[in-house]
Amino acid sequence: MTATAWIYLAGLHSLAFAFFHMAFWKLFGWGRTLQNATVADRAIVQILNLRLIYVFLGIGALCFAFTEELHGTALGRTVLAGMSLFWVGRTIEQFVFLRINRPMVHVLTALFVLGAVIFAVPLFL
Repeated sequence: MTATAWIYLAGLHSLAFAFFHMAFWKLFGWGRTLQNATVADRAIVQILNLRLIYVFLGIGALCFAFTEELHGTALGRTVLAGMSLFWVGRTIEQFVFLRINRPMVHVLTALFVLGAVIFAVPLFL
């Protein structure tokens, strides 16, 4: 595959995670489950999730609108490397903070590793 195809794939990965995070309120029943959290914790969880949605949408848009720049400039390659490291870090955090032996957790971990790979591959093409 070409660097362009990998960057488009990275954009799809980012957009998929944006939509996944948009569903967190319903998936995790946050209207109910966050009632037991402190006001600060409830706000922090939701605000951080909204900011992640924003980042994933922004990165997804960059992947489709500035594909050549992401591959062909130092700034673009730094963005790709940064996102790859983001997913490496998220994978590590999965093992530190979410030690649950469930199939969906393993699927998510694989998707985090996939993100690290997808964003890194264009750096070598």
